[in-house]
Amino acid sequence: MKIELKNLFGLILLASFAGACATHTIKTTSYTPVIQDTQNIPEDLLLDVGIALFDPGIDEIKRSEEETVNHEIRIAESRYAPYLLAETLQRSGNWGIVRLMPNSASPMDVLLQGTILQSNGEVMSIRIEVADASGKEWYTKVYKEEISRFSYDPSERQKNDPFQVIYNNIANDLLAYRQRRISDADITNIRTISEMLFAKRFSPEAFSDYLTQDRRGNYQLVSLPAQTDPVLERIRDIRERDFMFIDTVQDYYATYVRQMRLPYDSWREQSYQETVELRELRNSARRRFIAGTAAVIGGLAAATTGGNYATQTGGAIVVGAGAYLIKSGFDKRAEAKIHMEALEELGQSLENEVAPRVINLEDRTITLTGSVEEQYSQWREILADLYAADIGEL
Repeated sequence: MKIELKNLFGLILLASFAGACATHTIKTTSYTPVIQDTQNIPEDLLLDVGIALFDPGIDEIKRSEEETVNHEIRIAESRYAPYLLAETLQRSGNWGIVRLMPNSASPMDVLLQGTILQSNGEVMSIRIEVADASGKEWYTKVYKEEISRFSYDPSERQKNDPFQVIYNNIANDLLAYRQRRISDADITNIRTISEMLFAKRFSPEAFSDYLTQDRRGNYQLVSLPAQTDPVLERIRDIRERDFMFIDTVQDYYATYVRQMRLPYDSWREQSYQETVELRELRNSARRRFIAGTAAVIGGLAAATTGGNYATQTGGAIVVGAGAYLIKSGFDKRAEAKIHMEALEELGQSLENEVAPRVINLEDRTITLTGSVEEQYSQWREILADLYAADIGEL
């Protein structure tokens, strides 16, 4: 088999050129504003919304992304992203009170749960699940946005979060579903079930008979207590105290987000650059390996089957050039590893800057030695004691 040396050298030159010319297409992001309901909805028909802390999605990380995902950052994002979503829903004016919930112990009219599927500064993907207090599932949808480097321009960053479009789209879909599928009677029913579920958790013996569950596990109202029932009045007072504490927790999350914003934005911008460069490095390394291997094989063939000294010598040169391309591919992979280590260091730095803080209540100061979720569990125990004391006075 004869192989033309000029073809082999052309292959090497082409591979070298391809490896040096990695490019990235800059994508533009169209901005979707939040839609406001055109109807003037009475306050008693505004559904309150609870947003659970997001699942960081660590168990759903793709194998190809395991090296570049920092678990500490994902956990921080699982608190940061739902807070921005809560702000967006509250700002829309389409709902009652919107709260970021420490856990699901306090029933809300509508509950949003999210899982972060991808977040690297360039792409964010979140799965959102929506259900109401009755247990009825509204919908599940994945929201994904890929942004350009322009989104990190200081002038743009002062306006919105780089991925604000995701939160706007979630808010718009939520409004659209309520307008299409939820009637005024449904809203009244949902709000009542939410109150009865809260009451049932504090006094199951007094409120269990007002609710029943169907085969799907959805709650239905059987009957209602009198509006002047003293036990119900106590429950409503306890619920107001619970909401006050949750509102105080909102201040904690707001402080958390403010402290996190600058280092997180810095990390995301750098992560964007690292992600793009890492992809280009991997593509370059892959091209170098393919071209280098082809050159080595072709060079060996020329060196061993060539009919004259010049051909054999040229084949040996091509083998050496192909080996160089393969080594270059290894070097590129090593460089990619350095970038991944840089991401890890950035993640550790971010985690240090968002340590827990102290929250102040009206009558006391609570030091959060554990998580907010743990502190809320302690608060629920205090509420149970307050309820027992109130009932004892009746």
